[in-house]
Amino acid sequence: MSGSGHRVWAEIDLGALQRNMARVVARLGPATRVLAVVKADAYGHGAVPVARALLDQPGLWGFGVGDSNEALELRAAGITAPLLILGTIIPEEEAQIVSHDVRVCVHSMERVESLEQESRRQGRRTRVHLMVDTGMGRLGVLPARALDLARCIARSPHLHFEGLASHVSSSRPGHPFTRVQHERLDALLADLRHEGIDPPLVHMANTAALLGGEGGNFPLVRPGISLYGVLGPEQLAAAGPVEPVMSLRTQIVYMKDMPAGTPVGYNGTHVTTRATRVATLPVGYNDGLSYRLSNRGRALVNGTLAPIIGSISMDYTMLDVGHIPGVRTGDTVTLVGRDGSQEIGVPELASLIGTIAYEICCSVGKRVRRVYVRPEREGDGASAEPGAADATGVPAITVVQAAAAGASVAAEAADAATPRVVPVVASRVASRVAPAKPRRRRTPRGGEGKRGAHAA
Repeated sequence: MSGSGHRVWAEIDLGALQRNMARVVARLGPATRVLAVVKADAYGHGAVPVARALLDQPGLWGFGVGDSNEALELRAAGITAPLLILGTIIPEEEAQIVSHDVRVCVHSMERVESLEQESRRQGRRTRVHLMVDTGMGRLGVLPARALDLARCIARSPHLHFEGLASHVSSSRPGHPFTRVQHERLDALLADLRHEGIDPPLVHMANTAALLGGEGGNFPLVRPGISLYGVLGPEQLAAAGPVEPVMSLRTQIVYMKDMPAGTPVGYNGTHVTTRATRVATLPVGYNDGLSYRLSNRGRALVNGTLAPIIGSISMDYTMLDVGHIPGVRTGDTVTLVGRDGSQEIGVPELASLIGTIAYEICCSVGKRVRRVYVRPEREGDGASAEPGAADATGVPAITVVQAAAAGASVAAEAADAATPRVVPVVASRVASRVAPAKPRRRRTPRGGEGKRGAHAA
C-alpha cells in the first residue's frame, strides 16, 4: 500500500478485525455475547473506527474500555452501544459517566455510595458491574466482602446490579489457576442467588481464558488481543489461524553510500564493516519503534530483510540496504506486517526485546497516520465519493486501485485531517495466508533531493 505522502503509517485491516471477531463468536454458545475490549485506543488500532467496524457484527454486546475518557470518546463519536469501564473511576468523573449512560465496574463501598448519590442527583439509574478479586490482586473486592457490597447495590433504587465480573490473572491458555478463579466466581454467584440477587451478566474470560475453555459458559466474554490477531505461540496453538489487523510502514527518505569503518547514529553504536548503502527512515521511538531494537531489529524493503543499524533516535532510524538491489528513495519499508513472502510479526518483535505484544501495539504513537482498510461491500464500486461516510463512520477516500493486501493502493484523501478508509475486496485480503510474489513498493516522493541513491 502506498503511503500517500505519509512519513509513517499503520494500515488497519478492518476486514481482518471482523473475521477475527467471527472466530471468537464461533467458540461460544448461542447465549454468550462478546464484550469487545477497545481500551488503550483499541490497543493502538483506533478505538472509534474499530468500534464502528464491529457494531453490526453477530454476537457483539458492547465495548469494554479502560477509563472514563475512552468511554466518553466513543459516546462523542456517536457510539450508543453498551460501554463498560473495566477499570476504576475517580469521583470527578462520576457526573459524566452517569449522564452518558456508561456502565462502570465498582470495587468498594465508597464508590457504590458515591455513584448512588450522583445517580440520585441526576434522577438516573446507573448500571454497575461488581468486580471481584478472585486472584489478580489488583482491583476488585475480595470474595469475603463481596456479598455485603452486592446487597448494597441490589437495594439501591438508583443503581442497577447488571453484572458480576472478575479478572483472569494468566495470559496462558489452560493455566490451572484460571480454573481456581472460575470456581471462586461460581461460588460467589451461588451465594448471591441464594439471597435472591441474580445479576443478568457474569463475565471473566479474556482471550487466554476463552482459548483455554474457561469462562465461556458465562453470558459475556471479554476478548481483546485476539480480535487484533496478535497472539503468542501458546495462544496461537489454542486459537488456530488469526489475522493480524495492523501493519506498520514507513518510507525511505534519504540514502547514501558509506565506506567501511563509518560510525552510524548516536554514540557510534554501529560501525560499518564494509562499504555499504545506508537508508534513513523517518520513524523513531516517538512513533513506537522501540529503542531496544537498535542494532537488533530488522525491516522489510522490497520483500527483503534489512538490519536496523545504529541507535534508533526519536525521529529517525537507519537500515543497511547494501545487499538489496535497486533500492531507491521513496520505497516503502515494512516494520510490522507482510511484504511478499516475508513477514515481521508483533510477537516476534516483542520476543526480540523482552516485552509483550500488547506493549508493541499500544506504543504506536499519535504521529503515525492510521489508514483504515475495509472490505468492499456488495454494490460498492472501485472507489468511494470524496467525503462519503462508510461503515466506520469516517470520511472515505477515492480509491484509484484496490488490490490484495501487500500490493499498491493509490488513493487521494477526502479529508487530510481524518483517518483514511480504503475499500478492498474481502476475498483478496485473505491473500495474507497465501502471500503473493514479492514486488516492489513505491510511495510518493519524499525526503531530500531527487529519487535515487544519494551519495554522501
